[in-house]
Amino acid sequence: MVRKIGRRVCSGLRLESHPTHSELHTGYRAVGRRAGGQPGDKTAQKVGSAQSSSGLSNMQQAEVLNPRVANQACEDNTNFTLVLGGPLYQLYLRTKLARPALELVPRRVASIALICWLPLLVLSLLNGSALGGVAVPFLLDLGVYTRFLGALPLMVAAELIVYQRLSPIVQQFLDRGIVLPQDRARFSDLVASAKRLQSSALAEGILFVAAITIGHWVWKENMMSDAPTWFASSIGRGQHLTLAGCWYAFVSLPILRFILLRWYFRLFVWYRFLWQVRALPLHFHLFHPDRAGGIGFLSGSVSAFAPVLVAQTILLTGIIGDRIWHAGATLPTFKMEIAEAIAFLMLLVLIPLTFFLFGLEEAGRKAKREYGILASRYVEDFRCKWIQGQGTEGDRLLGTSDIQSLADLGNAYSVVSDMRLVPISKSEIIRLAVSLIFPILPLTLTMVPLDKIVDRLIKLVF
Repeated sequence: MVRKIGRRVCSGLRLESHPTHSELHTGYRAVGRRAGGQPGDKTAQKVGSAQSSSGLSNMQQAEVLNPRVANQACEDNTNFTLVLGGPLYQLYLRTKLARPALELVPRRVASIALICWLPLLVLSLLNGSALGGVAVPFLLDLGVYTRFLGALPLMVAAELIVYQRLSPIVQQFLDRGIVLPQDRARFSDLVASAKRLQSSALAEGILFVAAITIGHWVWKENMMSDAPTWFASSIGRGQHLTLAGCWYAFVSLPILRFILLRWYFRLFVWYRFLWQVRALPLHFHLFHPDRAGGIGFLSGSVSAFAPVLVAQTILLTGIIGDRIWHAGATLPTFKMEIAEAIAFLMLLVLIPLTFFLFGLEEAGRKAKREYGILASRYVEDFRCKWIQGQGTEGDRLLGTSDIQSLADLGNAYSVVSDMRLVPISKSEIIRLAVSLIFPILPLTLTMVPLDKIVDRLIKLVF
């Protein structure tokens, strides 16, 4: 019943605009004040009696005028999201680390970072391995900083960025008329299906178990070194975790892995959603100036997911930095790993944009054929009129609009002929690559000392 009433309330919002939470709350409170009024308000009593006579019970009226119920019903059908929902989101709400629209980012970031990093500092200080006593002290372990004070806070903060940017992007399928009116119900079903999947408690449970079990096994097999560190000491033939190491292995790292795996699951939901949208009979705008059939807005998803990708290059920077400073490795030995990681992360967000490749290619061929016929007619009429002199007597070439129309025709045809098969420009791809490489640049200081770099810059300037 609540869902049906919510659909009635939201029917106008779904196709016209994308209201914010505050706008919906304000609107429903205003309706509540107008309907309820003050005690003794005859106008309000008339409105109330009219509502009762319309066939809605008092309970149904309360549901309609309840902002939470109405907002929930609207969001179920109109707002696409990859971050609202799931057990972790509910935990954020119950512990006051977030509000429904993912506000309170600093509180959430600080809490998670402190849970993962601060106990490690305290326990390593108590163990005497914070500054010395072992080959890799805690305060000299670059990986700890990049994981829990760099990558993890960035992945947590990225939720708000993705929420704010991705929902308007999906809404443009409707606002631009890419999804035809008769297919909007199917599109809403796809949005609802994506929301149900991303908020699945079963999926998050599987990810959490994988982070604890498989993730710990991979870390133990590949990341544990023979040298004594702040988190593991060599006793006999094997290594044994210190107290700080136990917190590191069974609390801090599982949280990091779970947050990372959760983002990969969200990317899977995004892939699935766009793949399903691709199957709809989309109406591409053949002459749209974005040169992507009107779906150039999808390139905004790349910048929306960019913080998640940058967080992973920060993780890579910490791993390589520890190998350089504590194992004697050099940066050039990791050039292939860096190149492969950058390429993989870029493809991660570019691949879903290729789902529309065949549709855009077909639309481009259709546009060239239709516009080519129109252009042939126009240029032939232009030739007959102005070259062969078959125009009406008195037509003057000087100041005629025919020449400007011919130029406009050429400009319009160039839009069609230059249509991109993937809705993203080269400049956006370059910006993404630069943002991914940027966290790795400080490692170049291990090859050339900072003082020499400064001396060279001074010599170039002066």
